Amino acid sequence: MDRPDKILTAIDIRRDFKTPEAVIAVLKGVDLDIQQGDMAVVTGASGVGKSTLLHIMGGLDKPTGGEVRIGEVSFNGMSEKELARLRTKKVGFVFQNHYLLDDFNALENVMIPMLLDGVRTSEAVGRGELILEQVGLINRRYHRPGQLSGGEQQRVAVARALANNPWVVLADEPSGNLDTATGRKLHELLFSLNRDKSITFLIATHNEELAGQCNRRLKMQDGKVFE
Repeated sequence: MDRPDKILTAIDIRRDFKTPEAVIAVLKGVDLDIQQGDMAVVTGASGVGKSTLLHIMGGLDKPTGGEVRIGEVSFNGMSEKELARLRTKKVGFVFQNHYLLDDFNALENVMIPMLLDGVRTSEAVGRGELILEQVGLINRRYHRPGQLSGGEQQRVAVARALANNPWVVLADEPSGNLDTATGRKLHELLFSLNRDKSITFLIATHNEELAGQCNRRLKMQDGKVFE
């Protein structure tokens, strides 16, 4: 299926969290369109709701109200199984922590989303090696996470996010645990994937250097998003 011009759409997204003392409104009516090829970044103070927004737009969390669409398909009314299937096929995730499986090597970690999607093992090996080559880690494909540096682990996490050729990659503070130089190398990788492979990114970050290089800059404040 060809990718639509409008990849992700948030319509009046609201998200409340209940505590014993009160109901806290974190998202208060967010409207947002992510277009094919965007390199979009969301900035804002800690606790403002950036991660919550990414989780909702990726189908990991459900809003209190409003609607998310990927292409023309609405998340509303989907079962957990249907959402999981959609995420596997069309959304890639990169988190601040790499969440790689320690008992598997880099190639096997990248293969997991493909195997979950029913791809044959032989095909998953070939595709996994190709993606690891794209992120500069083909020579480290048989190393387990504990044998890789922090930057290499995040590159494997990026490769895993690309495993099923997703429509969009959602990245939540992808360089937050990396030193400045290693973080810059990771940013260069993300920009090259956007530029050379037309991969669409929505990134939440505090990193001003990264934010300043993105073609769309969004700010979260008082539960809303401003461009």
